[in-house]
Amino acid sequence: MLYAMPTLDAADLQVLSELDEMRSDLRTQLRSKPRWEGQLRRSLFAAAIQGSNTIENITISNSDARALVEHAPMSADANEETQQAVIGYRDAMTYVQQTPYMDFFEYSEMLISTLHFMITKYQPGKWPGRYRTGGIFVTSADPLEPAYTGPDAELVPGLMHELIEWLGDGDIDAPAYARAALAHLNLVGIHPWRDGNGRTARALHTLVLARTGELAPEFSSIEEWLGEHTNTVQYYDALRSTQAGSFQPERDAHIWLRFVFAAHHRQAQRVKRRYEWTVRLWNDLEHLAEQRGLPQRVVSALYAAAVGEVRRTTYQQDEDLSRDQAIRDIQALTRSGLLTPRGNATTRVYLLAGAATEIAQAATAAVRGPGRDPYAPA
Repeated sequence: MLYAMPTLDAADLQVLSELDEMRSDLRTQLRSKPRWEGQLRRSLFAAAIQGSNTIENITISNSDARALVEHAPMSADANEETQQAVIGYRDAMTYVQQTPYMDFFEYSEMLISTLHFMITKYQPGKWPGRYRTGGIFVTSADPLEPAYTGPDAELVPGLMHELIEWLGDGDIDAPAYARAALAHLNLVGIHPWRDGNGRTARALHTLVLARTGELAPEFSSIEEWLGEHTNTVQYYDALRSTQAGSFQPERDAHIWLRFVFAAHHRQAQRVKRRYEWTVRLWNDLEHLAEQRGLPQRVVSALYAAAVGEVRRTTYQQDEDLSRDQAIRDIQALTRSGLLTPRGNATTRVYLLAGAATEIAQAATAAVRGPGRDPYAPA
């Protein structure tokens, strides 16, 4: 038995309607394939990886998260185990990004265990991809009172088989956000592995949404939002309220779904502001490049620096340039006072400077605003 799909109320349906509207608007804006789309995708992808791992106390800096998705060297601040953990999660989520294009796709235990293997392969002692054979619990502040106790190990294969069957044809008419939330809840509730259950459940959540094919996973994941400390606390509170300390699928999952809907709405608001910031910033940087007599392609480098920093190799790939051309462009931007270097050799990056910094700050001020609780009374 798994947690069942709860009945959605009028407030839930209103939140889902607003989510659909924001998603539709963004899909329309991306249809023209703007030049900045790839960089915005990478930025959101990096934030999702960083957020999901932060929940498990696997922390990397914003800079290292961007290096990760750009396949560039991370800093020495991230130790070897941390780097292997986030690389595995990146690889799993990269696979999730490809699933909308797989005509042969089907849910299976092998698929979910493969995701788990990619996420935890740096810990061979934790049995990557293999179900646990003993009991499991999640620790709390009191070591004698677990926050959560998973179902007995002998129940795991049957529960996973039931979950796969439900993923294939259960509640097909339910909203995608509801199916993703319920898949997340059931997998983390079954807790089939010795470690990595939360990260794999969040990856499955995003996978269910990705399979709708309506919007790229980077634009619909809530992992960035969940990774912020206050929101992580709320995340665990929502799970505890639903689970009540153990796998009890007869309990109502409505509290959990409402939390997830609100999280998606808050992240969608954030993505909308990022989009508005990107459009304004890109246009203003194009005008700046024109004023300085610089080629329009350098806007790509300036935008990357505004997000955090730009690497010569990434700029070269983004604009399909030769190594020498990319070097000349970066040097021209540095001489113009629009970029400044930091670091040496393989870790060298360039930060925004001068008039470009002022433009970025103005764009931020123009779109900055508080998030809205979608369930709060109007």
